[in-house]
Amino acid sequence: MTQSIDLRTALNAAAEGLLLLSHELSVVDVNDVFLQDYGLQRDDVLGRSILELFPYQSGTLPPQQTVAQTPADPAQVSEASLRLALEAAGDGVWEWDIQSDTFELSRRGRAMLGYGATDIGKSLVHWIAITHPEDMERVREHVLACMQGRIPFLSCEYRVRCRDGTWKWVLARGAVVDRSDTGWARRMVGTTVDISSEQETLLRANYDALTGLPNRSLFRERLQYEVTSSRRSGRLLALLFIDLDRFKEVNDLLGHDAGDELLKQTAARIRSCVREADTVARLGGDEFTVILTDLDSRSHVENIAEKILDAIDKPYLLNHEEIHVSGSIGITLHPGDAKEPEGLVRNADQAMYVAKNAGRNQFSFFTKSMQDQAWRRLKLIGELRAALPQRQLKLYFQPVVDLKSGQVVKGEALLRWMHPTRGLVCPHEFVFLAEETGLINEIGNWVFMQAAAWSKRWSALRGEVFQISVNKSPVQFLANAKSLNWGAYLKDLGLGWNSMSVEITEGLLLNATDATAEKLFSLRDAGVQVAIDDFGTGYSSMAYLKKFDVDYLKVDQSFIRDTTRNSTSRTIAETIIVMAHKLGLQVIAEGVETEEQRDWLMEAGCDFAQGYFFSEPLPPEAFEELLTTSHNKVTSNIVSLDCSPDTSDEKSQKSIELGKSNPV
Repeated sequence: MTQSIDLRTALNAAAEGLLLLSHELSVVDVNDVFLQDYGLQRDDVLGRSILELFPYQSGTLPPQQTVAQTPADPAQVSEASLRLALEAAGDGVWEWDIQSDTFELSRRGRAMLGYGATDIGKSLVHWIAITHPEDMERVREHVLACMQGRIPFLSCEYRVRCRDGTWKWVLARGAVVDRSDTGWARRMVGTTVDISSEQETLLRANYDALTGLPNRSLFRERLQYEVTSSRRSGRLLALLFIDLDRFKEVNDLLGHDAGDELLKQTAARIRSCVREADTVARLGGDEFTVILTDLDSRSHVENIAEKILDAIDKPYLLNHEEIHVSGSIGITLHPGDAKEPEGLVRNADQAMYVAKNAGRNQFSFFTKSMQDQAWRRLKLIGELRAALPQRQLKLYFQPVVDLKSGQVVKGEALLRWMHPTRGLVCPHEFVFLAEETGLINEIGNWVFMQAAAWSKRWSALRGEVFQISVNKSPVQFLANAKSLNWGAYLKDLGLGWNSMSVEITEGLLLNATDATAEKLFSLRDAGVQVAIDDFGTGYSSMAYLKKFDVDYLKVDQSFIRDTTRNSTSRTIAETIIVMAHKLGLQVIAEGVETEEQRDWLMEAGCDFAQGYFFSEPLPPEAFEELLTTSHNKVTSNIVSLDCSPDTSDEKSQKSIELGKSNPV
């Protein structure tokens, strides 16, 4: 190899444009960066005067270009001239004599890292030792590939430990400039550039700050690349969507710092379950994705999914507390399920929700039926948006009976959707969609105004306050929820004190934020009573019941249904009644279906009851007729068309209660 070719190789290792000039200021050599920057060919430059090439005022060169002078005869180029040219570019210059294993970094390069001339030994091993452990193998592989001629130039980004213990990102470029007759590399030269600021910008743009995993942007880039690679190779690719179960509870109970620590530990656990070549990314919140490439079979994917679930399921130690969470995983395959990245993302997301709805802590593969279901769901959301303006939403009312007098003394407003083609749609089929899309706020305000109007009408009809209760979704208590000022509305309507009651879940009190507490207290100040719905099925604290001045506990129907045949359910229901009375609260039993259940509740001292033994939810007109019939006394079933045609069937009753547990 000639010396001029070696020199050009060294020049091309620099990150900036370089010119070598003779004493007469004619161009002796030029690197590729310079030619690319100015769109020139080598023959356009060589031999020409620098003043002819750049006739700038005062004879100055354009910025970012560097000139070094050299003797007129290129054959006489010395090591000092080469070093001067490279150092003039602002880079640290290094040289490695492979035969003697002598590695030298220029003064500028050492200063960049804070090292003196004698701080580090002369062997390459000493310099490799200050390379970040995670980057060490990659650096070795790049150097070896360049030495063996598998790549023409060395170009590698990695982290180096500075003298003060901090880490800097550097870009090392270099080339072999001397080989033996048999092709063995004998000498390499190159440059080292500090790219820490550029790397930090890149990291912020492409990596999640909390977990260090690729973010949504980089995930999409990698997915596109891997899909293209899979298409060329014909090998199987899998995309996994992972969502943590009960993550919100950790955040609410232990705080966001604990939640962040949980996410970091989860990221590390998922990363440990896959190969180095696979991608684990965090999309945001508690959502992670995994791209598995070059797979042999579907069973390979199943094994990895099982490993991930097992890893997530192990206990976490947070704030000295042992916490358990699980994960739900949706899986889609390329090319079978979708050809393009966008389709894979949709499929994996759909499959993940199926896994979550099926009981959590499991994985589910995408199927065509999921796609059909997703389209139906999308269509239903669109129809739900039109339901309110097109007056398709209706209120039904279920009587609440005073067990001592047998009279109807309250009513619960329940939402129904009269769909133009599907007929009656029950709440469990659409309320969760309203919560996900934010429609619940608009719908909830409408329900409250309608219920308040009926309360005013029926109070006037009876000559005394007739209370209507409405269910309020936790979503409506969020700080950014666009909610009607219920207190002001009641005042403008002229409704009496305690004309309205709001039903909330146990979890809302337990996880109450400042915004939730403020909204609850404002309701109390406006004369709205508070009831805990489905009491006994969640987690409660007596302190919360007193703090928020709760008025009613509604015993969940699962306990009421079993009171006459299960001693445990009977004991639980009886305990709730006694405890509530000790705290000054009243009790409403839900889901009363038989005379035997009613009689037991009366004996246990329960205050109120509702359920299909007394009446199904009724349209307003039928409910009003009930209020004016037989002195409001209910002693037998009153039947109406509602969500379940057969209330005696346990499965049908479960469907009804699902609809009841979520209504607005």
